[in-house]
Amino acid sequence: MKIRILSERDVYDLLPMAECMDVMEETLKTLGRGDGVNPLRSMLRFPGGNGLLGLMPAYLGSPKTTGIKVVTVMPGNHSTEYDSHQGLVMLFEVEHGSPLALIDASSITAIRTAAVSGVATQLLARKDAKKLAILGSGVQARTHLEAVLKARKIREVSVWSRTESHACDFTERESAKHNIEMKVASTVQEAVSEADIICTTTFAQEPVLNGEWISPGAHINAVGACVPTFRELDSAAVVGSRLFVDRLESALNEAGDFLIPKKEGVIDDSHILGEIGDILLGKVQGRKSDDDITLFKSLGIAVEDLGAAHYIYEKALKAGTGVAVDLGGPKA
Repeated sequence: MKIRILSERDVYDLLPMAECMDVMEETLKTLGRGDGVNPLRSMLRFPGGNGLLGLMPAYLGSPKTTGIKVVTVMPGNHSTEYDSHQGLVMLFEVEHGSPLALIDASSITAIRTAAVSGVATQLLARKDAKKLAILGSGVQARTHLEAVLKARKIREVSVWSRTESHACDFTERESAKHNIEMKVASTVQEAVSEADIICTTTFAQEPVLNGEWISPGAHINAVGACVPTFRELDSAAVVGSRLFVDRLESALNEAGDFLIPKKEGVIDDSHILGEIGDILLGKVQGRKSDDDITLFKSLGIAVEDLGAAHYIYEKALKAGTGVAVDLGGPKA
C-alpha cells in the first residue's frame, strides 16, 4: 500500500485559512453531536523541563477517519529558527486500519489553532468589532491575525511582545502583507486599550493580561497556555468573562487559565458555559449583550488536527500533491 507524505509547504498550499475555518466548524459540530472521540493528550516531559512530547489521538465519525498527532513542544525555540511545535500527524482509514498519510504537524497546528479561534470570533465577538490586540509575535500571532481578519472587518491592530524588536518586525511584515494599519505597543495595557478583540498567543507562565484592562464588550481568544500550571490571564479576567472552551474535559484537566482561579475558589466548573461546538449546534447561547466580555479558552484538541489532516489528504489525492511511498501491505 502507499502512504502519502505531505510537507509544511504542501499543508499551507492545501489548507487556506478560510477553508480551514469551515473545516473546523464542521469538525466541532461533529464532536458536539457525540460522533467523535477525543481522549486527553498524553505528555512525556523531558528531564530538566525544557520540553515535552505530546501524543494526541482522535476519531471522527464524519468524515470517518482516525489518527494521531505526535508533537514536541519546545518553549526555548522562540529565540531560534525552529517552531515551538514540531511533529507529525498520522492519518489512518478505519475499515482495515491502514495508514494513509504522514503530514507535517507544525503547519497544521499553526493553521487549525487560529482557524478555531476564527470560528470562536465569528460566534462571540461583536459584529462591529474593529480593533484587534495581539499579545505575542510568533507563529500563532501571525495565523491569528489572518483568522481574525477573516472573521471581522478589522481597521486597527495593536501588537505587544516581550521583545520589542520582534513586535516591530512582525508589525512591519504583516501590515504590508494584509494592507492594514498596525502599531507596536510598549505595554500590554496600551495594546488592549479599547480593543474589541484580544488574542493572547504567548508562552507566558504568569498572567500578562489583567481583567481591569479589558474593555466592556471585548472578546478574548486565549491560546498560549496549554498546561494546568501556566496562564496568560489573571483571575479577574476569567471571572469577568463568559467562558467557552474547545473541549470541556480538556479544560477541566489542562487549562491553567481556568484551573488556577478555580483553585483560588473564585469560580467553579459551572463558569464554563459550553464548548464552541455547543454554540454552533444551538445548545448554548454565546454573547448575550454588547457589554459582555466573552472568552474562548483554546487548548487545541486532536479532532481538530484530524479534521484538518483528512481535508488536506483528500485535496492532495485529487491534486497529486506530496510523495507516495510504499509502506506495509497485505499480511504475509
